[in-house]
Amino acid sequence: MQYWQGLAAVPTPQPASVVTLGNFDGVHRGHQAVLDQVVATARARGEQAVALTFDPHPRLVHRPEEPLVPIVSLPQRLDLLAQRNLDATVVVHYTLDFAQQTPEEFVRSALVETLNASVVIVGHDVRFGRNNSGDFATMRELGAAHGFDVIAIDDVGDERRWSSTWVRESLTLGRVAAAAEVLGRQHAVHGEVVHGHARGRELGFPTANLSTETQGLIPADGVYAGWLIDDAERRWPAAISVGSNPTFDDIERVVEAHVMDRPEEAISDFNLYGQQVTVEFVARLRGMVAFEGIEKLVAQMDRDVTMARLILRGDMPAVDSDFATTG
Repeated sequence: MQYWQGLAAVPTPQPASVVTLGNFDGVHRGHQAVLDQVVATARARGEQAVALTFDPHPRLVHRPEEPLVPIVSLPQRLDLLAQRNLDATVVVHYTLDFAQQTPEEFVRSALVETLNASVVIVGHDVRFGRNNSGDFATMRELGAAHGFDVIAIDDVGDERRWSSTWVRESLTLGRVAAAAEVLGRQHAVHGEVVHGHARGRELGFPTANLSTETQGLIPADGVYAGWLIDDAERRWPAAISVGSNPTFDDIERVVEAHVMDRPEEAISDFNLYGQQVTVEFVARLRGMVAFEGIEKLVAQMDRDVTMARLILRGDMPAVDSDFATTG
């Protein structure tokens, strides 16, 4: 997949393109339906499939006082977009000046003059241009004026419309299995393994601690079953802790993964320090609490590892638990 940082970086003239546009935060199953239609339409027409996306998220620009952590980082988003077999993605740096374009100015500059759109595929809820004044009807009118077709993709979902909001709500509650249903995959964070307090090793549960500069939305505090993927793309079953280790009165919130069931030949030289790893969340095991003493903590950690192992082996369903120990 070609990647262009900004419209000015797109070589012109471009061949005819089938284009979609959006934030694509999370690249969930709703986004995937649109992207797959873009690719299918482009292949049928012998044209290129292009996604136009924005960074940072427009809400962070228009309402900076309202915190919003993206579900995925820009590198994660680009990787997920590439997995949909697009030919190219252009990332527009979103600013207040850019947002002042009228719908007509945006369409003419971005879709017509730069990307040479022959077809634009969007959801019925598309909004664009100054004050979000452009909608689907506007896009169809501008398509007729500039010579491109507009195709709408109906909302998709099960009990409700698949959306980034739904994913974010689920992760904020720690419901990673529920988020996976909307994403079409396990939610993941990515970061460098750094040195921690080494308490896990002392307790018999060594962990890979991720840097605080982790990419991706970190789910609610708790203990999870999941996977750690190292920089050699090996997948290791893991029990994952998210939180500030209240038993030890820590303050900093961290993600740490205890890799389980390593083969004997990997135990002696298993060193992840400095590696860029991915941690995938499969199911929530319990909430995070402070324990009254090390013995109770270790006993619970034993139970956590057993439960995670059963889920990851497929011996138990991957469902999110609201169970929280009393400590």
